[in-house]
Amino acid sequence: MSTPTPTPTPTPTPTPLLSSPASRRRARWALVAVATGAFCVQLDSFALSPALPVIRADLHGSAAATAWTVSGYLLAAGSLMPVAGRLGDLCGRRRMLLLGLALFAAAACLCALAPSLPLLVAARVLQGAGGALIMPTGLALLTNVCPPGRERRGPGGHRAIGRALGLAGLATVCGPFLGGVLATSVSWRAVFWLTVPLAAAAALCALRAPASRAPDPRPLDVTGAVAATGALACLARWLQQPADGLWAAAAALLGALLGALFLRAERRAARQSRGRRSPVPILGPALFRNRRYVTLTVAGAVANAATVALLYVLPLLLSRGRGWPVPGAEPALLAPAAALAVGGPLAGRVRPAAAVRVMTLCLFTAAAALWALAWAGTGTGTGPGTGTGTATGTAGSSGFAARTAVTTATSAATVAAAALGVAGGLALAGTQAVVRPERAGEASGVTKAVMTATAGLGLTAGGGAGPSLALPAAACLLAAGAPALAPVLAPALAPVLAPIRASVLAPIRAFVRASVRRPGRRH
Repeated sequence: MSTPTPTPTPTPTPTPLLSSPASRRRARWALVAVATGAFCVQLDSFALSPALPVIRADLHGSAAATAWTVSGYLLAAGSLMPVAGRLGDLCGRRRMLLLGLALFAAAACLCALAPSLPLLVAARVLQGAGGALIMPTGLALLTNVCPPGRERRGPGGHRAIGRALGLAGLATVCGPFLGGVLATSVSWRAVFWLTVPLAAAAALCALRAPASRAPDPRPLDVTGAVAATGALACLARWLQQPADGLWAAAAALLGALLGALFLRAERRAARQSRGRRSPVPILGPALFRNRRYVTLTVAGAVANAATVALLYVLPLLLSRGRGWPVPGAEPALLAPAAALAVGGPLAGRVRPAAAVRVMTLCLFTAAAALWALAWAGTGTGTGPGTGTGTATGTAGSSGFAARTAVTTATSAATVAAAALGVAGGLALAGTQAVVRPERAGEASGVTKAVMTATAGLGLTAGGGAGPSLALPAAACLLAAGAPALAPVLAPALAPVLAPIRASVLAPIRAFVRASVRRPGRRH
């Protein structure tokens, strides 16, 4: 009687170890491809803002409709990033990066050729889908091609992500200048044409990068993917304009329903047998049990919202302090923009074990600098939250006082930008270092989605009744102190939270468990 031969188990594809010159060259091509793609996405975002008034005048649109060229992009990018990152893990990270670059370039061509504002908004939504594929899959590709701990044998580790983010950060510096010059001197359509050759160059570099995918042949959970995308789109829409009456309420309600559907689909996918044809969940529960990952993601979202508020408020403070028009304040914005750009490379040099501590220090520094900038705003004629644009008597009568206030504001803004740049880089590079490489796309997709969805809160906090940085500073302070204060405050808050948990959270949890319970199979 012969013994049956056991079926061999497929072995995971080994991660490149950068041990040969050829593998190191291919890893460098991956780094150049991801850095160029990220630069292309950032340049498109920052160069478009100065061109919005020209677009509105040329296409004869209202201010609210023109704003959707930005909002539509953010909605598409933020809602699709978790699914895009997971698709990169399952279908191939280089393949999804190439698809994203092609989609981004094609949508840029459609934007440049758009004859009307509705068609421009539709092309921007398509471009957001391309951007959603570029960023998470690119970061996951670097994580797997340049694994942590290989810095001495190539460009690898989290330093590779830091370098890519550093090049992308240069778009923060040159984007507004290029966008303003092209929109006024050539055409606003040139802003979109500029990104097409950059995306093509990134695609050519990606073709020479090594392929990478997770050793999981199962298909994606389509129901969970659709529900997650819809829920995130509704959440992002509500966060952009939470006081928009019935539309905001409808977005919140629909987002809650889609979120419940997503939970049900994820539970069903997780309980099914691990066969070759069973769908794989979009998000694994282990990701949210990773305390360092959750801490860095939440802190990065707060830092990103504070960065958006800083970039919105600072030109108004400087222009009102010296009588400049807002475009004339650009020279004084160069130092904060450059400080923000170097945050990525600095974050890449932080050891993963120290990422949370450095993130806490960056948020504390940013909070102090933002408060100093808000205080300096009173000297430039705009107090925090006042919304007034008239100069004070001292500033009006003394040019020295105005110059001193502007210098103080610029210095505080530079310190805040440097701290927030490092915090944002840590949120992307640090989270990749604390998860398993085969789930890198999933992790980067969730982190980027959270940071993109909460970016609109920076405009809400920075705008409102008037330019103010008090709320972003308080948010940074709270996010920095939360990990340290949680063990101390938990016992004190337990008597208060216990009735809420028993009366509100327990019934919701019971309802969710009952709705996602899978019925028994009939034999």
